Amino acid sequence: MKADPGLYDFARFADRPRDPWPGGKRVAVWVAPNLEFYEIDPPAHPQRRSWTKPHPDVVGYSHRDHANRVSHWRMADAMTRHGFPGSVSLSVALCQHHPEVVADARQRGWEFFSHGIYNTRYAYGMSADQERAIIADSIRTVREATGQTIRGWLAPALTHTENTLDLIAEAGLDYTCDLYHDDRPLPVRTTTGDLVSIPYSLEVNDHYGFFIYNMSPRDYARALIDQYERLAAEGGTVMCIPLHAYLIGQPHRIAAFETVLAHIAADGRAWIARAGDIADAYRNPSAAGGGR
Repeated sequence: MKADPGLYDFARFADRPRDPWPGGKRVAVWVAPNLEFYEIDPPAHPQRRSWTKPHPDVVGYSHRDHANRVSHWRMADAMTRHGFPGSVSLSVALCQHHPEVVADARQRGWEFFSHGIYNTRYAYGMSADQERAIIADSIRTVREATGQTIRGWLAPALTHTENTLDLIAEAGLDYTCDLYHDDRPLPVRTTTGDLVSIPYSLEVNDHYGFFIYNMSPRDYARALIDQYERLAAEGGTVMCIPLHAYLIGQPHRIAAFETVLAHIAADGRAWIARAGDIADAYRNPSAAGGGR
């Protein structure tokens, strides 16, 4: 058994100060649309199947492709109406496959971070050089497509190696969304530099809500509001809303989700931000007008 990698120190939630975010806000809220590309017939991986059905999985592929043809715009328009920018977890191959989707997100002022090249390619078993090349490809591809230099990382399909965090820090990225251990940003130690862990979420991720917990749209909306209310009451916290347009942007789900956006926007306690804004405010609270 390997030792604990020592990525972060233990600190009891109750013992930490609950300083406000910029403007005296109680909770930083960021929305993370996963703009992804799934291959219909990806290369086989010895440790994980890309599809539950034999390839080519026309059903699985076309279900997810609804995001890039229809439901991205339904989701994005709802976010824009209520003043929520996106922090995009991007399968960077989307820049070539569906550049219109990436261009739309860029025009809305959304931030991009990498979710690997394809969501059907996994990091398991990669050498450091292979993973390093994927990180470099992500930086180059997003810069060419959007003019932005990515700062963050969410591993493709949430797959990692023991080198992942060291390699993204080595490449100059400064935040990770791959740790789920806290409701506030925390420093992460690597061998190549420091990262900030920005709280992401599995519990209120729409994939978990609809695929794992079998929630109705109203149940999912209620869970998001309950999550928000508790974090706003506690203060100094971060709420992430991870989305997949092919799920949340379906016609029967979008209205319930829009009630959540309206609730948070009207409440007055939320700092509606992007992931990079939260990392900056954490690193330099005095400049941001907030604290840790």
